[in-house]
Amino acid sequence: MSALGHDGPLYALVDCNNFYCSCERVFNPKLENRPLVVLSNNDGCAIARSNEAKALGIKMGEPWFKLKDLVKHHGIVGLSSNYTLYGDMSQRVMQVLREFTPDVEVYSIDESFLRIERMRRLWSSYTAMGQTIRGKVRQWTGIPVCVGIGPTKTLAKLANHIAKKNPKFEGVFDLDAYPPAQLDELLAKVDVGEVWGVGRRIAEKLKSAGIHTVQDLRLMSPKVIRAHFSVVMERTVSELQGLPCLELEDIAPPKKQIVSSKSFGEMVASLEELSEALSSYVTRAAEKLREQGSVCGALQVFVMTNQFRTDDAQYSNGIVIPLPNPSNNTLDLVQAALFGLRAIYRRGYLYKKTGVMLLDLAPAGQTQASLFDPLEEQAKHSDGLMAALDGLNRRFGRDTLCVAAAGTRKRWVAKAENKTPCYTTRWSELPKAFAR
Repeated sequence: MSALGHDGPLYALVDCNNFYCSCERVFNPKLENRPLVVLSNNDGCAIARSNEAKALGIKMGEPWFKLKDLVKHHGIVGLSSNYTLYGDMSQRVMQVLREFTPDVEVYSIDESFLRIERMRRLWSSYTAMGQTIRGKVRQWTGIPVCVGIGPTKTLAKLANHIAKKNPKFEGVFDLDAYPPAQLDELLAKVDVGEVWGVGRRIAEKLKSAGIHTVQDLRLMSPKVIRAHFSVVMERTVSELQGLPCLELEDIAPPKKQIVSSKSFGEMVASLEELSEALSSYVTRAAEKLREQGSVCGALQVFVMTNQFRTDDAQYSNGIVIPLPNPSNNTLDLVQAALFGLRAIYRRGYLYKKTGVMLLDLAPAGQTQASLFDPLEEQAKHSDGLMAALDGLNRRFGRDTLCVAAAGTRKRWVAKAENKTPCYTTRWSELPKAFAR
């Protein structure tokens, strides 16, 4: 019987601490205990901060150029994002977690939900299990994690927050086993905005209604919350009260839209260079589309100038291009995207960004065929060509084979002046040790 008064499922949320920064520190121990910031594409703003950087007041999303004084006085290290490294390290962490239970939902690159009630007999307590998870992940990958445990996913997420913010729990908090009276006191000190799914606007609305803490929300009637907010908030309150409303997803649902876009390393004026960049982004989006076994029925292309360069003429536009037949063929999608780009391109502007959004996604093989087009025969050739393209690029490296429209010079590629090597995925970038 749990502390919340029921038997049933039990969830653990395992969250990597400052994940991007932790990945960088695994391969460069000199970064330990130093303020570290990982930057967004084009080295624009902070997307990850070490605890030391947070202590200096650096906010998420803060532009890097505004931190020059802090960098000078406190020796802050700023690194370009290395998503190849982070993605591989994430897979390694998730592989370790599957050693503890087969019921794992990868929620994001640095978070996973585990269903653990069936593992109870293997451990003296769930806290002991959580500590073992922490130790094993750190030993095998070098990544520090915290573990939150609760009878619902929302409570597990909340428990993880408590584990991170309270050193006395040593990185693991089993909310389900905590004495009820003490739990009430603890949750009465946690801001309602820390609840999973409660954003800034909802938090403000809750506070205006006198609901300031997690405990305040937990004591509310789900039906009352539904009447004043939404069905989603009703489920959140039910989950806070220990009633599971969210199942574990063993396989992430297919995305409903796929976006591929980046800011340029240098301003771009010509249609030729915009076309190269857009073709490259469409190629990435098409790869993701095939990975999830989908096709798209339309795509949106957009361009924009840099709104912060007030002396430059400003222009932004977008266009949706319906496809004659749903497709995941890179060649078809590039052709449609370039058609759209030519329609919205205007001379005389310096462009900062272009991108594509794939729309109207559906499972491959389940789309309506045309009466006149020989789609079945075309699909066989298309599928074979794309399988060969993906296979070669997986084996020999990304862009080993690519569409000619993506170009070769790529002056527009985003800046990454302080990017670390891809230590775990490229032989040429392995760390080298030399004997003296």
